[in-house]
Amino acid sequence: MDAVTFIYETNWRDLPDVVRNQARRCLLDTLGAGIAGRRTELSRIVHDVAAAVYGGSEAKLWLDGRSVSPPGAALANGMTIDAFDIHDGYLLVKGHAGAAVVPAVLATLPVDAARPVSGQELLSRVVIGYEVALRAGLALHATACDYHTSGAWSALGCAACVGRSLRLDAAQTRHALGIAEYHGPRSQMMRCIDNPTMLKDGSGWGAMTGVSAAFLAKAGFTGAPAVTVEIEEVAAIWSDLGSRWRITEQFFKPFAVCRWAQPAIEGALALQRRHDLPLGGIERIEVRTFHAATRLACRRPTTTEEAQYSLPFPLAAALVHEQLGLAQLSGPGLQEHDVLALADRVALVDDPILSGRFPEERVARVRIETAGGAVLDSGEVRARWDADHPPGDDALIDKFRWLASASISASRTEALLDVVWNAADLSDAGRLLELLTPPRDAPHP
Repeated sequence: MDAVTFIYETNWRDLPDVVRNQARRCLLDTLGAGIAGRRTELSRIVHDVAAAVYGGSEAKLWLDGRSVSPPGAALANGMTIDAFDIHDGYLLVKGHAGAAVVPAVLATLPVDAARPVSGQELLSRVVIGYEVALRAGLALHATACDYHTSGAWSALGCAACVGRSLRLDAAQTRHALGIAEYHGPRSQMMRCIDNPTMLKDGSGWGAMTGVSAAFLAKAGFTGAPAVTVEIEEVAAIWSDLGSRWRITEQFFKPFAVCRWAQPAIEGALALQRRHDLPLGGIERIEVRTFHAATRLACRRPTTTEEAQYSLPFPLAAALVHEQLGLAQLSGPGLQEHDVLALADRVALVDDPILSGRFPEERVARVRIETAGGAVLDSGEVRARWDADHPPGDDALIDKFRWLASASISASRTEALLDVVWNAADLSDAGRLLELLTPPRDAPHP
């Protein structure tokens, strides 16, 4: 099935049950990351800028209430999801589709009840956005010489689902995909790894670009073809569209840091629990892992972004606190003596064998030398909640409650959970926006 046909002929009734369930799982997980991300300085800045320069009445900012244009909402909400860095992703593209697709889908839901969109249609658009974005990512990685941020290819998934919402014709849709590909943020991901800032993974820019591309195409702007969709060299990547559902191959994150650091964190925590190891008994921690993960070398971060693109610091913080949320990755959490002292004892070793297995596999091996002279070895460890060992529904629901708990009340958390989890029964998905867009309220204990 070609991409344009897939975008317009995919219907809820045709989706396998596993795809339907994964759509609500991905939607819930992505919204949880966005709700938690609203407490970051990054999100505060981008929301204020979006309200100032992307004025409009067609969309609203999450946990804010201010009205903006659809591209402005997609930008701010996408960057907010990136800000917390605990959203789902896909190993083979080294990036994330949902952080752009979900904001794009919600930015183009009607804010009035005159044109309701059903929950089934909402979830179908999410699936379409993921499937197009992930294949565009595979195609771009296969044909480009650089490692680019997710926004470079997630923009095409956003153009696809927004094009469907705008009811573009086939020619307009080809142009929308071409515009999104051409203007997608082809940013250097390793620059942000080596020098962590608020730039992050480009998801907000990809969402804004994709949304804008669809509106431009509707107005007659041209941009076809999208070479990562139409050239012969990538035909095999698109040949299983509608039969292989890559949305079901997502990983999920238990910790709010770069996925590359998480195998080592899991290995260290496993050793700590297995041996009932006190922090004072740790003399040295050696992490053997793939090359890209060793680039996460910041030991004493001064910002949330530096902490998220670190390996030694979050590993140490996890050993001290057993979780990694905003409290551990910002403000006073960045200055805790026990965490910093432990981070200084972490050695990163570039293992060429593990590097050769990246990105299909992301593996670390942790060795802890104790003050008593023992050497504890984790063996090879992968991150928790990979696609081949995904979290159950209950685990993702618990994660959503945890993420929401510091931003919104318990009653609002449960209402959002109910709406997302039962979205397929909604005649009007606008109920989701009613709960998501008003300002933050008093968090529950």
